[in-house]
Amino acid sequence: MQPDPVIEAADDPGPGSPDAPKASARNAGRQALLRAFALLAFVAMLACVPLAEKLELEKEFALAVVCASTLVLLFVTARLSFALLLVALLVSTLATASMFKLEFLLTPVLAPDLEYYINTQSLEWLGRYPILLAFVVITVGLVPLLLVPAWRWDPAPSAWHFRHGRARLIRAIGTLGAAAVLAACLSPRGPFSGAFNKPMWATITDRSYLTAFLASFSDTEVRIPPSPPTVDTSISWKLDAPLRAPQHRPDVVAVLEESTFDPRMLDVCTIPQCKLSMFLPDARTRASGPLIVHTFGGGTWTSEFALETGLADVLFGNAGLYAPYSLAPRVGHTLPRAFKAAGYRTIAVYSHSGEFLNARNAYANYGFDMFYDGTDLGLGWDSTDADLLQVLRQIYSDETEAHPDQPLFLFTLTLHQHGPHMTPLQELPAPFDKPLFTGKFKPADLDRWLNLNLGNYLHRAGLSSQMLEALESMLWSSGRETVLMHFGDHQPSFDGAMHAIPKTVPKAAGPNASRVTYFMLKTSFPMARMRQYDALDIVYLGSLLLDAAGVPKDAFYQANTLLRERCAGRYLTCKDSGMLAAYHDYLFNRLKDLRDEE
Repeated sequence: MQPDPVIEAADDPGPGSPDAPKASARNAGRQALLRAFALLAFVAMLACVPLAEKLELEKEFALAVVCASTLVLLFVTARLSFALLLVALLVSTLATASMFKLEFLLTPVLAPDLEYYINTQSLEWLGRYPILLAFVVITVGLVPLLLVPAWRWDPAPSAWHFRHGRARLIRAIGTLGAAAVLAACLSPRGPFSGAFNKPMWATITDRSYLTAFLASFSDTEVRIPPSPPTVDTSISWKLDAPLRAPQHRPDVVAVLEESTFDPRMLDVCTIPQCKLSMFLPDARTRASGPLIVHTFGGGTWTSEFALETGLADVLFGNAGLYAPYSLAPRVGHTLPRAFKAAGYRTIAVYSHSGEFLNARNAYANYGFDMFYDGTDLGLGWDSTDADLLQVLRQIYSDETEAHPDQPLFLFTLTLHQHGPHMTPLQELPAPFDKPLFTGKFKPADLDRWLNLNLGNYLHRAGLSSQMLEALESMLWSSGRETVLMHFGDHQPSFDGAMHAIPKTVPKAAGPNASRVTYFMLKTSFPMARMRQYDALDIVYLGSLLLDAAGVPKDAFYQANTLLRERCAGRYLTCKDSGMLAAYHDYLFNRLKDLRDEE
């Protein structure tokens, strides 16, 4: 049997050369220096990445994964410096890439990014961020510059060569054992299960880069709701008389109001500042009332998903929290596609970066013809509703001028109501510059905290109400028939204090009062008022818009409409659980609304 070759440095003389002792000393010194550098790099990586994770469990998880990975490499290669440097480089590169991506693109590196960002198209957007481009170039150059010497200058000790049967056995057992430990650590049901299934907002904001990336592989696995053996497949999900396209198709404008709810649901909110026109029906109102959503305190993208697809993210396990990545590419029936089938031009106006949580790609998957990036329009986290309205005026004018005979479906969302709600009261205009709710809560600390948050919320809600009035005026005076709907995506958290405020919500909303916001639907043209629901689930907003516009419905939205009527506006809390199971069976097993992964 031929021994395994040991790769030596190119300038090493043969063993019989008179320069052999000097070369051996030089190699030994170089090897010692390399190992010291590799060890220093590895320790620095441990301090800056695993030990910098936010929670103690995450630190332990990251350390275990890093150490197990290093052992796997060490047993496979039998090269200490190479194993230490490779793991240090990989983990440090991941953490640095996450840091830059969070800074410039608003989310850390997650598993789906391997599909969306490792391609030739990424060069286009990398060119927009010179720092990111420089990081990629330096990384590509630095990795081989360090790893090649680590492999050549620190060869495997002769006792660990595969020509030795004992060494082969030890390395094989060590590799399998370390791999088993690594697999256990990475299992969502393993010793670090608590590091998985983390709330999505925490995942993308708390800077636990390594945990977020590793856990996202499991968290983005879509689980389709199973059908019970007794599911009733005889129930019809087709409307008796599907709508036909009207001769004059109205424009349809939908506005998602970030972190917005009708404050009158709070028992304490009886002051005039709580009564805002955006929540009050008028002569043009066709439908309105409490809206049941599926998230609280954050996760706006899941409410966007619910509107555009008629599906609830909570159906699919934790992958639902990654809906723009994991679900958007697979959904077959969407609201924009239903409008496009009726001849509409579909437009999304985003109020911040299209790179945030894969929004640009998600909206293309939903079927929008045009996506306006908020960053390109000068919008961002600090933009007010008035800033958004100014942008909408220009886009609406440009679109109607360019497509005068084509109806529009336009979706947009606001950002100003996004938390935190902690601007000092004295910096707000009157009457919000002083506590509005004195003596209403105990202890006093809670009273001060709620006054601060509620004062900020009501001030911004007033600005939202003014913007919606101006938007209505613009649309009603355009001469184009229009359907306008606005709704709240979730309640703000107020750092958890929102749960402490007594609320009064309809019984139809279910047991969780924190999942109730509002919706308002109006038309510029005469129309009978639509059915009033004690509370309406957000998954039905799309079919409600199609009803108001008179747009024909595909098989999905026919079924969605029928479930809305049969469950009286409820969805997951539908009194007829058998009906709900039959609906899901129809969607996923017969309509195949969620395509298999390609």
